[in-house]
Amino acid sequence: MTKKVYYLLFSLVLCSVLAACNSNTSSESDQQESGSSESAANVNKEGFPIVDEEITLSMIAPGTGMEDWDKMETLQEYSEMTNIHFNYDTPPMADFQTKLNLAFASGDIADIIFAAGSTDFTPGMEVDYGQQGVLVPLEDLIAEYAPNIQKMLDDNPDIAKSITTVDGHIYSLPRVSQGDFGAVWYRGPMWYNGKWLDELGVEELPKTIDEFYDLLVRFRDEDPNGNGEADEIPLIDVQMNSTRLWLLAAFGLKEWGIDEVDGEVRYTPITENYKEYLTFMNKLYDEKLLDQETFAQSDEQKKAKGQDNRVGVFPDYFSYFTTGETEEEAMNNPMFHPLTSEWSEEPVLPLNPGISRATFSITNNNEHPEASIRWIDYFYSEEGHQFLNMGPEGVMWEYGDNGEIIEFDTPSEFDSSEDWRGTITPDYGISTPTLSQPIEGKEVTEFTEFVQEETDEKYTPYGEVPFPLVYLTQEEQEELNAIAVDLQSYVEQAEAKFITGVEPMSNWDAYVTTIENMNVERYIEIYQAAYDRWAES
Repeated sequence: MTKKVYYLLFSLVLCSVLAACNSNTSSESDQQESGSSESAANVNKEGFPIVDEEITLSMIAPGTGMEDWDKMETLQEYSEMTNIHFNYDTPPMADFQTKLNLAFASGDIADIIFAAGSTDFTPGMEVDYGQQGVLVPLEDLIAEYAPNIQKMLDDNPDIAKSITTVDGHIYSLPRVSQGDFGAVWYRGPMWYNGKWLDELGVEELPKTIDEFYDLLVRFRDEDPNGNGEADEIPLIDVQMNSTRLWLLAAFGLKEWGIDEVDGEVRYTPITENYKEYLTFMNKLYDEKLLDQETFAQSDEQKKAKGQDNRVGVFPDYFSYFTTGETEEEAMNNPMFHPLTSEWSEEPVLPLNPGISRATFSITNNNEHPEASIRWIDYFYSEEGHQFLNMGPEGVMWEYGDNGEIIEFDTPSEFDSSEDWRGTITPDYGISTPTLSQPIEGKEVTEFTEFVQEETDEKYTPYGEVPFPLVYLTQEEQEELNAIAVDLQSYVEQAEAKFITGVEPMSNWDAYVTTIENMNVERYIEIYQAAYDRWAES
């Protein structure tokens, strides 16, 4: 065979192979478009059911251990309403991150990722898996099939900015809280022991750091629990994890790490304000105004001291969680008022942005993205939020003659109505995708009114978001990860040493130098770039 004939035959074979490949590729593309078209055609854009022909999807979510999700009345009823059924994979919360990572790594990821939260399903993962095509961009689906979500984004531009990644796509939906104290608290509050205030005749709470110090001294020295023993603990916490931000705020700092002031990003643990915070806390510790077991005790030990009436100022979501009192008794415990000082002449507190990210994503394994986005959109309406939060009518509640919500008595097998609710709806103990808002017709207890009033007076007027919710590029995230681990560990250990006096404040300059050598300047630069993108978007 001549070379000329050989090359001619080879060319013909190659052309045939390429034609076959193109044909297969076109066929696969046509099939995908056809599948998407068929999926969309099965979706009703309004009302229920969402799909005329029943479909089944898979979901991965963190389980609280209260009940199997396929037995929850809320999800059972919603399946009937929508004609969409689920196979649920709900590993325990402690194991969820590992299970989610393994699912991503194997490619065997569920159709929907639900209530993961940004700790387990990080912003970096959203960006990475979004750009890989594992996560489906949601913005076009929202525009066509999710009017409640679209309205929320239109009405609140900061929400759209906070869930749009660096490539311009939305890969995950948030939980947004509006209208109650939980929507503004950045951390659970600090509370004063009302019995002690009454005993000492305190009529006005401290407003400055010096007034706060003076009251702690009185708690220590004047036997406010009346047992004749010097066993009072003026200020208590566990690892400073709950009181830290309240006291940092007295020195003009909104976060223990990165915060922003007038567009400038800073790393607060190397500021002079932070030095003054440490100096003050060391003084409290040295004078036994701060619990000597702060860095050694558990939350259970803290609560035991509270229930023994030995603590004066303490952190908790509600004060009775620490004191063991009834709700009625707890209304005598006032919320901590933000403090001023020579380093912060105006009171300030860190404000919750009211947005929790990474609560709902659709993966590329999902053959019904249109139905999926419609399924979740309902929970962003007032009616849908109530349904998700309280379950269907007739299980925990019913409407009265005047449209009011009448809640049923808690069955004897449950310790509380919340424990009961956790068996009825997944909206318990995890960050579910919804627009959380006050429920019309639901009775507001006197205690809830008290907490709301305290929040409106002592928190809301002084709140500022420390740093917006931003996304980083994959390269930025990798750089940050390399810096953050050692940086955070060092700062945590140093705080405890400075406060307890193991490390003298005279070593401050050496401490700052150590942090600077950990590449903190680059750490700040990355967050500044992310903030600038967010501000300009």
